[in-house]
Amino acid sequence: MRGDLSIEVSGLRKSFGNVHALRGIDFAAEKGQVLAVLGPNGAGKTTTVGVLTTLVTPDSGTARVAGHDVARDPASVRASIMLTGQHATLDETLTGYENLVMFARLMGLRRHAAKRRAEGLLDEFGLTNAANRRVGRYSGGMRRRIDIACGLVVPPEVVFLDEPTTGLDPRSRQAVWDLIAGLSSRGITTLLTTQYLEEADVLSDRIVVIDHGTVVAEGTSEELKARTGGSYCEVVPLHPHDLPAVATVLRCMFPSGFLLDPASDRVSVPAPDGARTLTEVLRRLDEENLELVDIALRRPSLDEVFLSLTGSPAPEMVAS
Repeated sequence: MRGDLSIEVSGLRKSFGNVHALRGIDFAAEKGQVLAVLGPNGAGKTTTVGVLTTLVTPDSGTARVAGHDVARDPASVRASIMLTGQHATLDETLTGYENLVMFARLMGLRRHAAKRRAEGLLDEFGLTNAANRRVGRYSGGMRRRIDIACGLVVPPEVVFLDEPTTGLDPRSRQAVWDLIAGLSSRGITTLLTTQYLEEADVLSDRIVVIDHGTVVAEGTSEELKARTGGSYCEVVPLHPHDLPAVATVLRCMFPSGFLLDPASDRVSVPAPDGARTLTEVLRRLDEENLELVDIALRRPSLDEVFLSLTGSPAPEMVAS
């Protein structure tokens, strides 16, 4: 395993009876990276996380986490990682402070050190004011924060977050996003599975897309978007009755890539030269005295990338 890699997967296969969950997947994550694993329902995301966290035994292939082989040295893997899922694994009858102290004691810290660590994490995660409140009365976002905090009592090398913001309101989701960004700043590698493509777009350094047990694409968000067709120029005329005239001008410029939705108020064309294409479009429309309410250079969304790669609409993504 390369010294700069925290996760390395090669030829990983796993079947459950006649169901082939993983069909020889390969990917890697460098130290301190946030790696997002995306895929539709049944793609193999959760099986992948299960193998990497030693909860599932692979049929073949190799996987190393924090330098340890998941099959040959599972105890060392478990000692190096943190795993949190959609549902916080907390004692709801205890306060946030008591939960943290309990986790710290279970991890081998002495009583005084455990209390000190709990106080520090409560402050770091913005939960000091709720320290003495029972966790059963926490909001969803607070529960997720205290759950992650418990996993960081002893800082891990690799964190696995399986759908960490499912069911949270936007403010709570943003708070968890901030926590994930903070993990990266500490040099902790994070593998994130999510059904929210915006989440992967904002947080990840790299993205792996899994479909039917195979890796169908890998790269940065921008690299994956470029694969889907690159930039395009979107034009909205000020007067709807000018749409045919705008369409005529742009069809002459881009006869093969021209796109007009009869029910839409705009025309889209490829922008192979980026801003230069936009400038040329604007110049030609101005020559025809066609007024615009909007003209913009746009990139494909990660949702469009996901649809083109898997054939599944992103909003229907759920944990596999």
